[in-house]
Amino acid sequence: MDDIVIEDLTKSYTSGWPGRPPYTALGGLSLTVRRGEIFGFLGPNGAGKTTTLKILLGLVRATSGAAFLLDRPAGDVGTRRRIGFLPESPYFYDYLTAEEFLSFYGQLAGLGRTVIAQRVADLLSLVDLVDARTRQLRKFSKGMLQRIGLAQALIHDPDLVILDEPMTGLDPVGRKQVRDLILSLRDRGKTIFFSTHILHDVEMICDRVGIVIKGRLLASGRIDELVRQDHTQSVEIVCQQIRAEGNAFLHSLATRVLQQGQQCLLILPTPDAVDAVVGEIRRQGGRLLSVTPHKASLEDLFFQEAAPGAFHAESHRHTGRAS
Repeated sequence: MDDIVIEDLTKSYTSGWPGRPPYTALGGLSLTVRRGEIFGFLGPNGAGKTTTLKILLGLVRATSGAAFLLDRPAGDVGTRRRIGFLPESPYFYDYLTAEEFLSFYGQLAGLGRTVIAQRVADLLSLVDLVDARTRQLRKFSKGMLQRIGLAQALIHDPDLVILDEPMTGLDPVGRKQVRDLILSLRDRGKTIFFSTHILHDVEMICDRVGIVIKGRLLASGRIDELVRQDHTQSVEIVCQQIRAEGNAFLHSLATRVLQQGQQCLLILPTPDAVDAVVGEIRRQGGRLLSVTPHKASLEDLFFQEAAPGAFHAESHRHTGRAS
């Protein structure tokens, strides 16, 4: 079951200047988000992430294509009670306390007084802000504001939670708190769709990811499926008691050779030459300290896809409805 379905979504904006072509924010984007998963929507600034979220929420109308949330067309009024949203730069009434703020949004959601009281108590506990419940939001840190923002997105107990750059601007402690919150939402059966350009957070919590560049989906799937062995995988070898500077054989196999006293570091671009390098170390009477393979990461994949020319070379391989 898919909670979000995007099919060949296109959004163009007129330039406003005579003779200039329209700007295309999305150019045939297609992807799906499955029920109960955390999906990371990954891309650099200007890739079309926020435009996509605005179309899904009915804030912007697409030029062409279709999008569906919870089996209804994007923007359908009937689905809004089932969707929670936190924008990238939300504006809060900062003179309100945390309790007053959540109660206000509970009233906007049409909840009754008793239900609001219970939801406010539960959510303040969930986001670890019980001790700050009577504090004005103007006295909150950036991390606390993100957590209270998540709480307001959950006040009506939505099935689908959409977050725009939820970790941007947070320190490591704040990012961990928000990550833990997102994981707890999945444990409660929620579907979470969030945009970001912070690769480390995506690798830690996402079930699947989609990489969007220049308004097109270039890759989508599980991280372990996308980051395969055929992507770059280097090997680091550390040894002692050899002199590598003048060794043409080692330099022909390694992309980097670093000598520090009796210790030498060699970086091999692939595992293929490990046996030859280890044999040369032993031939010289050296001592092998470590052989460390470096698996390809999401960062490797992201920069490979985002590199100049990758958009044209790879788009035919990944576009179309995601699996």
